[in-house]
Amino acid sequence: MRIAVIDGQGGGIGKSIIEHIRRAIGNDIEIIALGTNSLATSNMLKAGANEAATGENAIRVTSQQVDIIVGPLAIIFADAMLGEISQNISTAIARSSASKMLLPMNRCGVLVAGIKSKGIQDLINEIVCEIQEEIKNREG
Repeated sequence: MRIAVIDGQGGGIGKSIIEHIRRAIGNDIEIIALGTNSLATSNMLKAGANEAATGENAIRVTSQQVDIIVGPLAIIFADAMLGEISQNISTAIARSSASKMLLPMNRCGVLVAGIKSKGIQDLINEIVCEIQEEIKNREG
C-alpha cells in the first residue's frame, strides 16, 4: 500500500497526518511526502515518511503511482495555498485513480457545510480510520 501525503506552505497538516498514520498503522505501509515547497516536504519527511519529493512535477507524476492520496481539501483547487497549488497539480490529483481522502477544512475560499464543529485532530483521526478500512478492504 502506497500513500501520498500532499501539503504546502509549512507542511504542518501533512506532518500531523503522517504522524497519526504511523501511530495507528505502523511501518507496514509506504508513505510518500509530496510538498509544494521544500519546507513542507522536509517537515513531512521528519514526521516519518519513507520518501519525499518536492514540486509540481513530483506531485503530478507520483499522484498517478499511489493507492491513496491524503491532504487538505485545498490540494484539488488550482491557485489554493497562496498559489502553491497549480492547475497541473489539482488536475493530476483529480484525475488520479487513487482513493482521495481530503481534510474538509473551511479555507481556500470554500465553505464545506457540516464541519464547523470538528477540529483538525478529529478530521485527521477520521482520515486514519478511512485508511485502515481501505487497507482491510484491499487485503481481504
